[in-house]
Amino acid sequence: MKSIRNLLTATLLTAGVLLTAATGVSAASAADAAAGAPPPGNPGRHHHGGPWHLLSKLDLNASQKQQIKSIMTAAHPQMESLHERMHANMLKLQQTKPTDPNYTSIVSQASQTHGSLSAQMLTQHAEVRAQVFKVLTPAQQTQLATLEAERQAHKHGARGGAPAAE
Repeated sequence: MKSIRNLLTATLLTAGVLLTAATGVSAASAADAAAGAPPPGNPGRHHHGGPWHLLSKLDLNASQKQQIKSIMTAAHPQMESLHERMHANMLKLQQTKPTDPNYTSIVSQASQTHGSLSAQMLTQHAEVRAQVFKVLTPAQQTQLATLEAERQAHKHGARGGAPAAE
C-alpha cells in the first residue's frame, strides 16, 4: 500500500512540475509576443491566448511596447533558469525507479525543490506583471483588469466549471 501511495505521489509531483514549467515558459513567451518582440532564443515561437496575450488588445504606443519589451528581456534569463531547474528536478524524479531504496527520500527532496522553484517562479511572474502594469495608463490598467476577468470566466467555463457570476 505504501509503494502505491509513493508511486501516486511521484506521478502527481511529475504532473505538477510539468504543468508549472509549461505555464511559466508560456507566460514569459506570450508576454514577449504581446510586446511585439520574439522571445529571446525562440524565434518564431508564439503562444496565443496566454495571460500576457491580452496586452496586444490595449493599443499600446511605441514607447510602452519598448518598455515592456525591455522588462521581458531583462526577466527572461531568470525565468529560463528557473524553467531549466524545474525540468532537471522533474527528470531526476522521472529517472528514479520506485524500486530504488532511496526513492522516498528522492521524492521528498524533489517535492521540496519543486515548491521552492514554484515560489520563485510565481514571485518572478508577479514582479514582471507589476512592472508592466506601471507602464500602462490608468485606462489601460482598467481595460486589462476587465480582459483578465473575462479570460478567467471563459477559461473556467470552458473547463466545465461554473462561469463567473455576472
